Amino acid sequence: MSVSNNKAKINWDNVLKKEVIGTDGLDLGEVAEVGNNFVIIQKGLLNKKRYIIPISTVENFDGDILRVKVNENDLLEYEEPIDPQFKDYSTFKSSDMSGEIETTIPVIGENLEIAKKIVEDKVDIIKDPVKETKTVEIELTYEKVSIERIPFDNKIKDTKDSSESSNVEYKPEIERPVSAKTQISIPLKREVPVVIKSPYIREEVVIKKRPVKETRIITTDITNERVSYNEDESDNKM
Repeated sequence: MSVSNNKAKINWDNVLKKEVIGTDGLDLGEVAEVGNNFVIIQKGLLNKKRYIIPISTVENFDGDILRVKVNENDLLEYEEPIDPQFKDYSTFKSSDMSGEIETTIPVIGENLEIAKKIVEDKVDIIKDPVKETKTVEIELTYEKVSIERIPFDNKIKDTKDSSESSNVEYKPEIERPVSAKTQISIPLKREVPVVIKSPYIREEVVIKKRPVKETRIITTDITNERVSYNEDESDNKM
């Protein structure tokens, strides 16, 4: 089995899921992830903990075991926080000053894209009843009673027997006067107006929809990140 002591020659893809041994045979778990300048090891079954180990601490890799210069005290500094803000940032927490350490910090920006979607409005067409008063003339006919009084001649000549004397008077039988108030009904006809309302189409309203294009200016805020740093300088007074 070949052991690689040169970090540049280690195939880091083969290091994943391999056992990690620290100083004095300290069991550090197995490799969970490999970064540019670090490896993340995971230790424990139930209460798993992850540690970010700088590659500069790697001693060798024999194909099965990755050996690093890390003891139990070093693990406190290398423990991964619960919620890292961005990948690779934890390499800065290393106390190892033997070489240059770099990290990648994503600088996030927002792209502005204006899309279109169809929403539905509505136009209500309302028909209200509008009442108006119309006056129409109509000619009506009706029957009217008029009373005409004509004197009656009770002397009537008898034409049956011309041989009798012409001086003989003939009186026809006449009904006696009514003994009580009597009403005689005479039907009278008249025309009355009859109102007939019939609907008709007065006009038609044609409703049309057509697309109308307009240009609108959309103003909105987008957020871009800017990276800066504050360097604290401390003066050592002797």
